[in-house]
Amino acid sequence: MKQIKLSGREMAVLRSIDYASGSTGVEIREKTAIDGTDVADILNALCDIGYVEVFPAVEPITYLNYAEVRFEINPSYALQLKEAMKRY
Repeated sequence: MKQIKLSGREMAVLRSIDYASGSTGVEIREKTAIDGTDVADILNALCDIGYVEVFPAVEPITYLNYAEVRFEINPSYALQLKEAMKRY
C-alpha cells in the first residue's frame, strides 16, 4: 500500500470536510481561513488524486465555481487519510 503524504494545507482542508455529509467550498474556506484561490487549488489537487469527490461534478475546480459545490472524502481513501493525518 502506498503511503499518503500530505502538506499542512492539504491536511487542514481534509480536516475541515465533514465526513458524514461533506462540506461546501465556502464552509471549507471559513473553517481553514485559507484564501479562496488557494482553497480552490488545494481542492482541485485533492480531487485529481482522488482523495476528495465533488458533487455536482465540476472540472476544473476554480475560484469562480468552488463556493457552492459540495466536497466529500472519497470513502475508498477515508481510513488511509485518517491514518496519514494522525502521524502529524
